[in-house]
Amino acid sequence: MSEKYIVRLTAEEREELTALVSKGKNSAAKIRPAQVLLKADADGPNWTDPRIAEAFSMHLNTVAGIRKRLVCQGLDAALNRQPQARPSRTPKLDGAGEARVLAVSCSEPPPGQARWSLRLLADRVVELGIVESFSHESVRRTLKKTNSSPICVSPG
Repeated sequence: MSEKYIVRLTAEEREELTALVSKGKNSAAKIRPAQVLLKADADGPNWTDPRIAEAFSMHLNTVAGIRKRLVCQGLDAALNRQPQARPSRTPKLDGAGEARVLAVSCSEPPPGQARWSLRLLADRVVELGIVESFSHESVRRTLKKTNSSPICVSPG
């Protein structure tokens, strides 16, 4: 099987990767791509993608992705994964929505309740139409961001 992206490491890159792998001081997320690149080197072992994937218990697409990042973006990009440019999901609340959730948490709890629970707050946020659906876990994260708790007691 012919690989689309041919890995050709310079002597400096090979030394750097060998040092990175042999020290074991880096995270596995950095060491494993280095191992893959060393085995995929056309001037070295020149292993095929299926052989590399089997040797390191990786998916074939992972090996191909590492090759592609090295050839297209360079060694640094192949070893260090880039963070997402944008989150997978857009947040349900903006700053104003978070402020409204905080205001609800500081208001009087519903009749028959001594205080707000996270589930009660989530239900109330949906009732008020702040968002269409909201979980108690989202309420917890929102309150944690503001160093607040579901119980707001006014001093004095």
